[in-house]
Formats: sequence, structure tokens, C-alpha cells
Amino acid sequence: MSEESRKRGWRAQARGGKRARRERALCTGMQGVLITCNMNAQRCTAEAYSLLGEYGDRLYGPEELGDPQSSNSDEEQDEDDVEAALKKEVMQLQGSNKKRKRRFQAVDSGANNVVFIQTHHVDPEKLVHHILQDIYQTKKKKSRVILRMLPVSGTCRAFPEDMEKYLSYYLEPWFKAPNHASYQINFKARNSSHNKRDDVIKALAGLVAKLNPENKVDLTDPELTIIVEIIKSVCCVSVVRDYTLFRKYNLQEVTREPANENQRAAKSKAEPTADEARPEHEKEVVEAGSEQKEAGQNIEEKEGGTDGEKETEAVAQGNGSKEAEPE
Repeated sequence: MSEESRKRGWRAQARGGKRARRERALCTGMQGVLITCNMNAQRCTAEAYSLLGEYGDRLYGPEELGDPQSSNSDEEQDEDDVEAALKKEVMQLQGSNKKRKRRFQAVDSGANNVVFIQTHHVDPEKLVHHILQDIYQTKKKKSRVILRMLPVSGTCRAFPEDMEKYLSYYLEPWFKAPNHASYQINFKARNSSHNKRDDVIKALAGLVAKLNPENKVDLTDPELTIIVEIIKSVCCVSVVRDYTLFRKYNLQEVTREPANENQRAAKSKAEPTADEARPEHEKEVVEAGSEQKEAGQNIEEKEGGTDGEKETEAVAQGNGSKEAEPE
């Protein structure tokens, strides 16, 4: 009997182990942050925990861990009560399960140089945008190995019919009438050969056009960017702002000064020019001086034109008289 119970325990443990391994891998229904790095996933994961924890505490407050509810007095009173002991054990198991669901939990992404941090009770798009905005403004490097940090607010199976069904309602908050925006599509597939880039982009653009014909493609400076990241059989999606301004959400590039004219214009849009910052009375003095200067230039041009005409006439008369003289 004891041997049979031991076998049952092994089987249950094996089933639990398989289930745990499945939960630690990227799958549909997850939200989180997809992070790329260069050949150092372990250090990238540590940096991601530190960075997400720092800004997560700023936005949502310190993380509260679910501790099992128990007290020493209850243990002493219910020591001989079997039913109470069973209830207590169930509560402890539930508490331990809650404790495992941390705000940020690394899972197996299924691709090299890619780390996926699953999030709970967090808006990934809001969090990542807040991180990049702060780094863009302060120009302080927050990581050494993290390259890009992309929010993932939705996941589905990476097959055309599943993607079309899921994205048709996922994109509604941004693109369905009366909402409309200029947009671009950023697509990347890893360890997946059944999704072609052009086909996915064409189908996705058709979905956006169906939601509202006023949605327009803008590859230079779009208002929104639709990010589609496919890893094996999982499609990760998000809609982000300031994708161009934040250098494609690259933490290394966003700390550098903008080299593109469009990025410079976006950065200096809120900064007043020298003329706008000049007081009104100084503006009037400058305008009066410029008017006098223009008037003086007009007079000089008229006088110069008269002398030029006289000189031209004199030369023409001289040539005429020379031609009239006999040889």
C-alpha cells in the first residue's frame, strides 16, 4: 500500500513538474516585457529585474507579497482538530501560490538573446514608455547589456487565422472609428518559418484600414507603432508611442543626442526661439531697424540702376559714333 502511494506521489510530482515547466515558458495569454541582449541572457535578466523593479515601484508602489495567513495561537488551538488542520494547509498552499506570482517573473522566451519578463497587475506599455521617457530626458545609462525593451500587452497563436481574429478586436482602442492615427508596423519573427513578413504586414494593414479608413501609414514620424514579435508559435503584440523618438525603444541609443532632423525638431518643439523669447518692446525696435535698413537698400539699388543705364547709353552712343566715322 505504501509503495502504491509512493508511486502515485511520483506521478503527481512528474505531472506538476511538467506543468511548472510549461508555465515558465512563453505562451498565449501572457503580458510582459520582451528584452533583447547580446550573448549574456543571465546578466540581461538581472538588469531587467532591477530596472523594472525600480520603475514599477515608482508607478505602482512597493510590491506586496502574499504571505500565508496563520498565527501561533490558531496552531495551538487547532492542533487536535483534523478539519481545521486541513483548512490551514489549504490556506498555506494558496498563499504560497500567490507568493509565486510576483510582479515580474522571467520565463523562457524560446529564442536566443531574448528575455521575456512576465508581468502581473502592471500595464507593460505604460511602464516601458515611462522608463524610456526618463532615460531620454536624463540621458543616464541604466543598463549595460540590455538593447531593446518592448512591451507585450497581448499574445496569441502565431497562425494567420488566429492572428487575424485576435488583432481585429485588440487594435480597436487605437484605430476603430472615431479613433484614428498615423501608424507604422514593426515585424520580427524568430524560430518561425510559417509567417512571411510581407504577408503579415499586408494583412495587418488591411485590418487597420477596415477599422477606420482615416488611419494612414506614416514611415517617417508616425503617432503609433504596431509591434509584432513572433517567437516559435506565439505572437506578441503591442501598440506604442514615440517609437522613432525613443530610437526603436533601444536603451543604448536613446541616451545619445538626436542626429535626425525630425528628432531634433521634436526635441526642440517645446523650446522657444530667440525671437519668441524676446520682449515685445525689443521686437518693435528690431522691426523698425530692419524696415529702415530695407528702405536704404532700395534707395541704393535705384541710384545704382540709374547710373548703370546712363553708362550703358554712353557706351552705345560711342559705339555708334565710331561706326559712323569714315575709315
